Amino acid sequence: MALIYLVYLCNVTVMKGISYITDEANNRKSLVIDLKSIEKHGEEIHEFIDVLVAESRKNDEMVRWEDAKNISRLRESYEL
Repeated sequence: MALIYLVYLCNVTVMKGISYITDEANNRKSLVIDLKSIEKHGEEIHEFIDVLVAESRKNDEMVRWEDAKNISRLRESYEL
């Protein structure tokens, strides 16, 4: 079944050196980054990845800043 699935995959270039692999319905499944492009365009690629992470988390539950700081402090004291 995996081989049949791979037949439907295609590359969609986002920017030079970065491509999405999509399924037959054009849903993004994977991201491919050319390692040479990281050397040439590292800052832009890191910004692109930051946008992808933000996009993937847009529906996550929001946490108040004060609560996040308290959680961080609790973790730090637990690790000590």
